[in-house]
Amino acid sequence: MYQAGSKAYQQVSLETSVNQASPHQLIVLLFDGALNAIKLAKLYLEKGNIAGKGAAISKAINIIDNGLKSCLDMEKGGEIAANLDNLYHYISHQLVLANLHNDLEKLVSSYELLDNIAQSWREIA
Repeated sequence: MYQAGSKAYQQVSLETSVNQASPHQLIVLLFDGALNAIKLAKLYLEKGNIAGKGAAISKAINIIDNGLKSCLDMEKGGEIAANLDNLYHYISHQLVLANLHNDLEKLVSSYELLDNIAQSWREIA
């Protein structure tokens, strides 16, 4: 019972955050979601929960490919947008390989790359 209530509260809290967020804050939320999913995948991998690891990696890839990449304005963003697009593609590919080979090192390096971009994005504000 408590767990269901907790999940409902988290969902309402997330929806409120998204509805009240500026475009800049929405991108921060996407970074946070992808980073948390990678962190969770690492924990699952360390505990031998392969199904959980796969689901968490899929969530991270989905956020990167359908969230962060879709926010790029390739016309106005020029070289920076193109470089970010390439970097997002690289991170997603590394996550796929981490999933296929249960590669902890690729998970960690993907997290660090994405976290560096996220930190830079946070500093823009």
